[in-house]
Amino acid sequence: MTARDLVIAVHGSAVPEAGATTARLADSVRALTGAPVAVGHLDHQTPSLPHVLADRPGAVVVPLLLGDGYHRTVDIPAVARAFDCAVTRGLSGEHAVALALYDRLRDAERAAGGAADAVVVAGAGSSRPGGNDGTLAAVRQLGLLLPVPVPVTAAYCSASAPAPAEAVALLRARGFRRVAVATHLLAPGRFTRALAAVPGAWAVAAPIADHARVARLVAARYAEAGKTEAGYAGAGAKARYAEAGHAEARYADAGAGYAAAEAGAEIPPRVACQRETLPL
Repeated sequence: MTARDLVIAVHGSAVPEAGATTARLADSVRALTGAPVAVGHLDHQTPSLPHVLADRPGAVVVPLLLGDGYHRTVDIPAVARAFDCAVTRGLSGEHAVALALYDRLRDAERAAGGAADAVVVAGAGSSRPGGNDGTLAAVRQLGLLLPVPVPVTAAYCSASAPAPAEAVALLRARGFRRVAVATHLLAPGRFTRALAAVPGAWAVAAPIADHARVARLVAARYAEAGKTEAGYAGAGAKARYAEAGHAEARYADAGAGYAAAEAGAEIPPRVACQRETLPL
């Protein structure tokens, strides 16, 4: 039986490294699900999301977005409706994102030669109500994950304040000298280039799209879409998606595997007793 297509909807970037990063993610998701996986871009890169969906009507679209701003709530659903595609939730606020952010931050700290004494979580930024909730959730979760309590604050690369350079400067003015930037972004682009040039930053973490936890989260979103369809579709819709039906159990297994991996994730002892309180 043929699996239902999975389309990862990404913002896109003019920076060449962005395509390589999302290609690595797509390869990982393909290996996890066994599904046909494609990437559709909202801007800057080709193929565009409408072009990809035109060739894959009825696909499952996973928005590779860390916030619920305009792209997640308006334009991706509009494009998907035109091609009878299902749209899953984005990645905003997920614990897996915080764990990926934590790993990238520790890598950057090791490269810099030591742990940070303060952290700025730099998100893309949004002017829409709730659009920055993913970054704020990452701030809370990362603060719990760090083995030693340090100040963790949010900053935004556009549309909201403070800017990352301002946040770093404010922390340095308070006496912190090892201020690290945790990059709450998915792929290289103009924002990551700007973060690399922030004055006074002790370490700047890499973006997270090609982290294994993000791949497992995308696979879980795909599995979730299959289970929702199985639970709520009528007999007519079931017949329409007969090919996908055979695969649903396999993708549910992928989702269960993701959940088991997250439940058993190694986290610092300081937060072991708080794990169940982390927002998901």
